Amino acid sequence: MARLDLSGVFAPIPTPFEIDGRIAPKRLDENLSRWNGLPLRGYVAGGSNGEFPLLSIDERLEVVRAVRRTASTDRLVLAGSGMESTRATINLTLRMAEAGADAALVVTPGYYRSRMTADALSAHYVEIADASPIPIVLYNVPANTGVDLPAEAAIELSHHSNIAGMKESGGDVAKIGRILSSCDPEFQVLAGSAGFFLGALAMGSVGCIAALANLAAAELDRLQALFRSGDGENARALQQRLIEANTAVTATYGVAGLKAALDLTGFYGGPVRSPLQPLAAEDRERLASILRRAGLLA
Repeated sequence: MARLDLSGVFAPIPTPFEIDGRIAPKRLDENLSRWNGLPLRGYVAGGSNGEFPLLSIDERLEVVRAVRRTASTDRLVLAGSGMESTRATINLTLRMAEAGADAALVVTPGYYRSRMTADALSAHYVEIADASPIPIVLYNVPANTGVDLPAEAAIELSHHSNIAGMKESGGDVAKIGRILSSCDPEFQVLAGSAGFFLGALAMGSVGCIAALANLAAAELDRLQALFRSGDGENARALQQRLIEANTAVTATYGVAGLKAALDLTGFYGGPVRSPLQPLAAEDRERLASILRRAGLLA
């Protein structure tokens, strides 16, 4: 059976909240209606930018159902179903499939990080992939989990027929090259950040799942098109222009920065959920300046 085609740019969408902390489904529909008109391959619902550790299981499922209901039919919906235990992850993956997800994005468990060896992680993912009715996408984000999925484990897992690919957010382009030089030919790696998208493409990545895609989908799609056409000079220039903005909505300001950037660019960002804190006024002004320099804000 052919694996799911993950080529292109995915937006890991934030979860919109009302001021009182409830999920705001109308705001999500409004954002999706606008994203549906942009050159995106699909959406990640319930990822790091969706504040998934701060949502209940019911809320995570509610978001996936809402995204599937409003997303264009040509868009893939990847649902974050990672939990700390293998059993709980399988349980949630089954429910995400019922909610309409096309694939499950499964983050590495991290609470017992010192015991998360290559063997432990491989066994975890194989058991999930064996039980899942939808394809699995590995999710490596060591900055958040404290666990770095080894290249050798990813290569081994790439041969499982129900593991379609991997979101690699560690930023190690050499590691991406190492994986893609030895993995199953149909295994696909997605860059986990817009900051190293061009480098990942040069190593063989098929696309990206990047926070910046929420407000710069057209630019990232163009970057990939320039690379594929062999226009390295303009691809490099565009990559360089986006680096500062990408850093601002990830490492510098985090989810609060991404939501503020959405507010500034005409989407609905809204509040973050506690214990995350909103952006201070002076940081919001700095963010606006950064977005202007990147050509993302008039």
